[in-house]
Amino acid sequence: MSSTIAKTIDHTLLKPEATTADVVKLAEEAKMHEFASVCVNPIMADTALEKLEGTDVMVCAVVGFPLGATTTKMKQEETKELVAKGVEEIDMVLSIGCLKEGSDDYVRTDIQTVVDEARAGGAITKVIIETALLTDEEKKRACRLSLEAGAEFVKTSTGFAGGGATVEDVRLMKEAVGEQAEVKASGGIRDTQTALAMLEAGADRIGASASVAIAAGAES
Repeated sequence: MSSTIAKTIDHTLLKPEATTADVVKLAEEAKMHEFASVCVNPIMADTALEKLEGTDVMVCAVVGFPLGATTTKMKQEETKELVAKGVEEIDMVLSIGCLKEGSDDYVRTDIQTVVDEARAGGAITKVIIETALLTDEEKKRACRLSLEAGAEFVKTSTGFAGGGATVEDVRLMKEAVGEQAEVKASGGIRDTQTALAMLEAGADRIGASASVAIAAGAES
């Protein structure tokens, strides 16, 4: 059972209180609806990988989450461990404070280090720029630095910074990256209408915890 929209969804569970049983349920729902991936915290990657082995549903894990404030070396080691396990997609949070203070070289290197480590293990990288904390100029600069670092995706939000995806931000990010990268809209997307609006604005992937409801709405 799947819909066209389901193929764009990263079925997400990043709450700190998430249990193994919760992630097992997440994986079962992802298989049933044929979502693009499940997105989980690193500690739950093994469970997701085990439950999704032999399926087309990818496992995505977050790095430097949710603040982006760990060192580049920590992000690199986190990525290295995850891709060695078989994680296929890495959603990393860029160094937000460094971006805001104009330390572009640091931000670019931070992203590129993760991109290179992920790519060495056959994984792709999505860079979470945390739009709720940025000006439009900073959003554009974050997208540019992500492109320069070789990231495959830019992503709106963690969902933990007081704001999520907006149609305006998705449109701005798509204009910034053009055809050089894809855009993931994430944070506060809870219904089919909102998800479709994000896709219409230029999103290629949707990050959501309400994925089943979104897919059900698309089916009906």
